[in-house]
Amino acid sequence: MTRKNVVLALLISLCFSAAAQTPRPKLVVGVVIDQMRWDYLYRYNELYGNGGFKRLLKEGFSAENTLIPYLPTYTAVGHTCIYTGSVPAVAGIVGNNWYDRSINKFVYCTDDSTVNTVGNTGNAGKMSPDNLWATTVTDELRLSNNFKSKVIGIALKDRGAILPAGHSANAAYWYDGGKWISSTHYMTALPDWVKKFNDKDLAGTYMSSDWNTLLPIDQYTLSTADDKPYENMIRGEKTVTFPHKLSAIEAGNKYESFRTTPFANTFTFDFAKEAIESEGLGKNTVTDFLAVSVSSTDYVGHAFGPNSIEIEDTYLRLDRDIESFLNYLDAKIGKGNYTLFLSADHGVAHIPDFLKEHNLPGGIVDETEIMKDLNRQIDEKFGMKSAVKTVMNYQVYLNRKNIADSGKSITDIKQFVIDALKEKDYIVNAVDLNQIEGASFPAPQKQMMLNGYNPKRSGDIQFIFKPGYFDGSKRGTTHGLWNPYDAHIPCLFFGWGIKPGRTNRETYMTDIAPTVAALLHIQMPSGSVGKVITELIK
Repeated sequence: MTRKNVVLALLISLCFSAAAQTPRPKLVVGVVIDQMRWDYLYRYNELYGNGGFKRLLKEGFSAENTLIPYLPTYTAVGHTCIYTGSVPAVAGIVGNNWYDRSINKFVYCTDDSTVNTVGNTGNAGKMSPDNLWATTVTDELRLSNNFKSKVIGIALKDRGAILPAGHSANAAYWYDGGKWISSTHYMTALPDWVKKFNDKDLAGTYMSSDWNTLLPIDQYTLSTADDKPYENMIRGEKTVTFPHKLSAIEAGNKYESFRTTPFANTFTFDFAKEAIESEGLGKNTVTDFLAVSVSSTDYVGHAFGPNSIEIEDTYLRLDRDIESFLNYLDAKIGKGNYTLFLSADHGVAHIPDFLKEHNLPGGIVDETEIMKDLNRQIDEKFGMKSAVKTVMNYQVYLNRKNIADSGKSITDIKQFVIDALKEKDYIVNAVDLNQIEGASFPAPQKQMMLNGYNPKRSGDIQFIFKPGYFDGSKRGTTHGLWNPYDAHIPCLFFGWGIKPGRTNRETYMTDIAPTVAALLHIQMPSGSVGKVITELIK
């Protein structure tokens, strides 16, 4: 064979090899903004720069009407759903916390007594994804190529790092006392690059400067007045107003208080960039995956509410963080070489006292008081104490053992509880969770209850509040309900394989994981019930 023919044969071979290779991005980055309401994309749009949220909307694809399809709308469940495409009925994560009857114990979503903390002292690292029953899209990526892909999860909150990263991740890192830590589920010691990052004490550096508004405070016309009695203070402060004197917060509170500042979001992206650099993410022969959850939006939102100057300022700063991160990815991985999606684990309700200022309906309820009242009424009616074990996740857990031992009818007690709940002014309806199908509820509520009900981990009775009501305290706000302010979330895809555009058809949080799987040509997670958002795929 002549040299010319050899060269020709090699070129033909390379062409066939390239044609046979399934195209995939070098890196997938999942970004979950904890507590980001969908309307934040547009509410502050005129104040955003061109390179953050606006760039994602302009150059990416937005599923504008993406809804959470289950109850309750909490952090652990949201992160699980985004990455599994599943719901509590299947994946097993029914809340941040729940009561497990089989062991007669209250359980935290990522608790694992069989593992130990790596990178710090204490129990903050005794965590793993063991309570999650399904695989994640990150697990499926690892499975697809015999575990050659690198997968890393990062978040201030343990549950925001662990659940997205999945069971088989190379690492998950979360925040504890100014440091990034992990658990022995992933490693026996922190990598040197993490140790060096921790040694910089960037959290302490950020806390050495005060939190002033990014813009002159009189430009925050989309927010309520700064000094409101229904806002919560940052731990260690004595006022709810700007400037927030972070530098004056005592050492004992400093690292926890850091969570409730926008600088902890920047700190998270700092660490994400370092992970890409030090782990060589995107330089692999296969696709790598970085799951980043931005947690401080949730801490600030809980304390100050969605109409505060603090939350507006946090999102203006987050917009700049996202711009910086996208520019970094462009330079490091290359434009068009990575796929990024951005969503939220849940939204948030307005603070009821803010609503009252404007003649809008809303109120605060205490689930502990509901439990006490139900137990009192049951004792008066049936002559038995502690029939209700707990009230949590907007569900009543009956003490089935006590009821059985007393010889009382659990059916009668269930009906009594349902009737008693319906008598409360702020409760619209209540239902035996074994009887949802036959109950009279609007279709969206019924489907969310069905998707959220897990017989092994959920309560016995679900109740629905009037809009604007939630279980909480007089200061700050929360989430967890079916209403659009809690359940309508952003869903943006950007970069490799993404066709710019938008859709207003109804899509769901469960659709994110199968869409990522379709882009990567891998199997959907083992408990996925979602559908591919076909409009966004090139």
